[in-house]
Amino acid sequence: MARIIVLGAGFAGLWAAIGAARKRDEIGPAAEVEILVIDRNPYHNIRVRNYEVDLSEAAIRLADVLDPIGVAHRVAEVQAIDPVRQQVTVATSDGQDVLTYDRLVLALGSELARPAIPGLAANGFDVDTYAAALRLDAHLAALGAEAPSEARSTVVVVGAGFTGIEVATEMPGKLDRAGIAGDRRIILVDPNPEVGVTIGNNARPVINEALSALGVETRLGVKVTAVEPNAIALSSGEIIPTQTVVWCAGMRASPLAEALDVERDRYGRVIVDQFMRATGATNIFAAGDVACGFVDGVHASVMSCQFARPMGRFAGHNVVADLFGRPMLPLHIDWYVTVLDLGAWGALYTEGWDRQVRTSGAAAKLTKQTINHVRIYPPRTGDRAEILAAGAPTLQAPPAVRS
Repeated sequence: MARIIVLGAGFAGLWAAIGAARKRDEIGPAAEVEILVIDRNPYHNIRVRNYEVDLSEAAIRLADVLDPIGVAHRVAEVQAIDPVRQQVTVATSDGQDVLTYDRLVLALGSELARPAIPGLAANGFDVDTYAAALRLDAHLAALGAEAPSEARSTVVVVGAGFTGIEVATEMPGKLDRAGIAGDRRIILVDPNPEVGVTIGNNARPVINEALSALGVETRLGVKVTAVEPNAIALSSGEIIPTQTVVWCAGMRASPLAEALDVERDRYGRVIVDQFMRATGATNIFAAGDVACGFVDGVHASVMSCQFARPMGRFAGHNVVADLFGRPMLPLHIDWYVTVLDLGAWGALYTEGWDRQVRTSGAAAKLTKQTINHVRIYPPRTGDRAEILAAGAPTLQAPPAVRS
């Protein structure tokens, strides 16, 4: 029997598997193929919710989504990809295994870039994974049981991009939940001269208003030089007492993409065509944060679930279509929005690649909550037909703007 291996069960990988199962079902008995998902975890992480106060629904068992549609899944760490032999080497609790594929979908996503700053690895926290988010929450809860001190009550968030801003603005709620009351400081650090450089000039006044309202301080134009258990040192010479440094500065594609002799962008992402085929590779598709596609013929995809989900669905459809000689479907996304959570202040909704502000505050917050809590979830009913229908290679309309 032929085999399609999907590496990764994030937004791109999970939806690629569902899309592949849907196309297999559509072709019928002639499409005799095993679809196997490999991920280091037995769950799908709603990664964009890892900054939130409540993480109770941020992980969904793969079995609940994949078993009803006949997709196999295996917990393993991907160690190597051999595109010549069409093999993947994985490590499991039982040892090492080598798996052969007929088609491969690379959906290993992105990971936090961690520079070699003294003390960062030992003393830093992040929300890059579900496990890391739980670790941060456990740390804050432990601090809540300690005697008050400046270091205990100060959180430094490094990186004033999307993730860093969301972590900083949600942090008052996290501190409330941890029982850290009284005088608290949340400080956002970034080497750029302004907050949200990648978000653009149109959005910045709204972001700054929210940061000010929530009491979030900024340290801009400075770099981190060291992270100690009870302090962080900045290039300006300032030393800030803190027991909580949350690193949110920069992402890169999974380094396993380097195994492919293909063109990659500056983030290490594999360049894909409109069908999600890795350019220059044989029998390999890629989707999500590990892939770079020009979604409207001009703009490159952004590392976000907004692109990972449709890229995954189209990759899943096309990998089966390609295997059985059926027509593939090109992906074209003609809209782009961003919805940035700003904690208790609300949110920011922008439209277009120039990020024109459409709405903000409480109205935008309703849209953000709909996205995070409903829109980006796979069906959780266990109903086979419903799950397969959700994997159709179609585009959702832009999220509704609330007023």
